[in-house]
Amino acid sequence: MVTKACTKCKRIMESERCAICDIPSSKNWSGFLIIIDPEKSGIARELNIDLSGEYALRVR
Repeated sequence: MVTKACTKCKRIMESERCAICDIPSSKNWSGFLIIIDPEKSGIARELNIDLSGEYALRVR
């Protein structure tokens, strides 16, 4: 199955719409980031990520 990323929150998924934002996802993304503990992560804080999971760095 093709992995896609939400165009708003950048969360990586396999569905057509984001479960968090409920907007269409895109197949055109790059970069891969895994957030395990967003409360302690400086990168998650910098990118405004509140939930743990897999994220794209750039989504078009």
